[in-house]
Amino acid sequence: MDILSVFGIRGRAKEVYRLDEAILAVGLAPKRVPDSVKLTVLNLLKDAEGGVMADVDASCARAAPMLAYCVLGSEEFGKANGPDATSAIEVRLHHAIESGESLDAQFAMLTLLAKVTQPEVIERFDLRLG
Repeated sequence: MDILSVFGIRGRAKEVYRLDEAILAVGLAPKRVPDSVKLTVLNLLKDAEGGVMADVDASCARAAPMLAYCVLGSEEFGKANGPDATSAIEVRLHHAIESGESLDAQFAMLTLLAKVTQPEVIERFDLRLG
């Protein structure tokens, strides 16, 4: 992603569109996620993959459920994705909280910092900054 794309001079980067598609696929309207969060997610994914995302779609598909769960909460996420997907993402979030430094933990903390995390998720998983 070049600097001109970040500032919207050349339009949105293709990676942002791919992340929007992945977010939409798990029931979250992309407009509910600030662009700053999306850009940070993409940077975290790139860093986790050594600086280059080999498969943008797969990377975005990995991040999207965590973002969606944090923003939508358990009930809305469950309506969009079903009970099995809800259980799976809750397990991922529990592991993320236990490890504290995983990519999933970073995604969860990012939604918390951006103040888009559903209050029910904050309470249930005792999410706090610092």
